[in-house]
Amino acid sequence: MSKEQTRPSESLVHDLLAERRELKVAVERLKLELADAQAGVGGPDRRTRELNELKDEVERLRYQLASARAEITRLREERDHLRGGIERALDQLTAEP
Repeated sequence: MSKEQTRPSESLVHDLLAERRELKVAVERLKLELADAQAGVGGPDRRTRELNELKDEVERLRYQLASARAEITRLREERDHLRGGIERALDQLTAEP
């Protein structure tokens, strides 16, 4: 056998290198697709959890608002009661000679 017959042809080497590059690109593309698919699977659960957290926060804020409004009403009633007492006391002071 001659030396030339044992070596692969240059075109075969180039073809194999090109195929290797294509396969590497395909592997990287599939890795990216897999990562996207895995992120998509976790996405709705994450969004659902965040939505539930926001709903809980809204409920907590509504409760705080209702409590603040009740406190305001109580303070206004107390103010009105005190104002009425002050007005009666002033009336008594001005009525006395």
